[in-house]
Amino acid sequence: MISSSLLTLAFLLGASGQSPPTFSRSPSRDGRCIYSFTVPSPDQASCSEPGEVLAAVRELQRERAAQQRELESLGDRLRLLETKSQREAGAQSPLSPSAKHREEVRRLQLEKLQLLRWLESVKQENIHLRAKQCPTVPDTPQDSHQGKQGFSSTPSRQKTQPDRGASNWSFENPGYQELKSEITEIPAPRLKQRNDSGLSTTTPQISGCGMLEWVGDPATFQKADNIAGKYGVWMKDPEPVTPHTRETIWRINAVGTDIRELYEYSDLDQFMRGYPNKVYLLQEPVESTGSVIYRGSLYYQKRRSRTLLRYEIKTGAILVRKDLPSAGFRGVYPYSWGGYTDIDFAVDELGLWVTYSTNQAHGAIVISKLDPNSLEIQQTWTTTIRRRSVANTFMICGILYTLNSYSNRNAIINFAYNTNTNSSKVLNIPFENRYQYNSMTDYNPAEKKILAWDNYNLVMYDIRLSKI
Repeated sequence: MISSSLLTLAFLLGASGQSPPTFSRSPSRDGRCIYSFTVPSPDQASCSEPGEVLAAVRELQRERAAQQRELESLGDRLRLLETKSQREAGAQSPLSPSAKHREEVRRLQLEKLQLLRWLESVKQENIHLRAKQCPTVPDTPQDSHQGKQGFSSTPSRQKTQPDRGASNWSFENPGYQELKSEITEIPAPRLKQRNDSGLSTTTPQISGCGMLEWVGDPATFQKADNIAGKYGVWMKDPEPVTPHTRETIWRINAVGTDIRELYEYSDLDQFMRGYPNKVYLLQEPVESTGSVIYRGSLYYQKRRSRTLLRYEIKTGAILVRKDLPSAGFRGVYPYSWGGYTDIDFAVDELGLWVTYSTNQAHGAIVISKLDPNSLEIQQTWTTTIRRRSVANTFMICGILYTLNSYSNRNAIINFAYNTNTNSSKVLNIPFENRYQYNSMTDYNPAEKKILAWDNYNLVMYDIRLSKI
């Protein structure tokens, strides 16, 4: 449901000079968002007074009527000349009355054409002047905009009776006027999404979803004690399978040529002390830092290949092997920090994802939604941002976010691609790489936090999402 909110439109009259209109947004004490519009008075050239516009329109109408009468007179003269020319059709001399009459007819016809063109221009100017008149605010305003998940949204209004909270604009009052209207609460629509094949599907709204607005300072929970932990990946399962819980933590150190160890910690306290309660030896080696754990399975890329693996933690068996078609690997399309990060899994409120690139995409980031049981691709989107130009990515509510730097302490989340709406957006959300070598950034939808591995340090960030 779209939350009921109060929209306040404040028009400030009497602004000095020809300053342009301004727009501002500020929170109220009750948590609502107040929008304010400040505009110069209706005397400015771009918004004429109603009286001035009507006077100009009437003047144009008078000119048009006079020209219309002249046009009718020309028509009568043309008809008389044509009749006289037909009677004198026997004359052969170029200077005969018939020739003179024909010349006069052509001249009058040209004059008639010019008058018709002028009348059309008067008509268009009339329409333009009427459009410039400042309208009053109707009693029952209608808003035809419909919001979309994750990006700029304007709730639509559905009224069955006049809104008695709305007010009219008064041109007689030159001072401050405030117009208010209460937005009606209605069910949010089901959203359309389109894949590369052009097929549309619907995605139900997910509770707690929204657009990323803010990322907090990193909190450090552990530091690796040897070179193997220079970079790696640490994970929580947002939908765990017994005996594991949401408190269980897993970790993989990613420095080495044959990475097979998966460390398990029962909770955050044990994780911070650095003592795993179990170590799993994987049958196939891991490539880089793109792994995730989801619904009791570890999803990772097999070393030196584009093969995706699903490893079930409870049984210790690889249940699924699936090649990712045309995906670059082994340093063909990595993130900007390198590390063979060509293929990166992600988990969010909508499920399991993988990001990568292909020759067909010319190095741009490709996003695929995966079936977590079979690793079959359900849907694919191709973005416009080069994979090598970003330091890392993560998914929140079906939206891909990119990080602009892995080594700059004051980095930013600079781009978002919304798979729900097939739209992209440039962002400028501060993100601190405190230890200046961020090799892994993932989102945990259960806790709504970002996990990262920053130069031996395993850190976590609080976030804030906008409300839909």
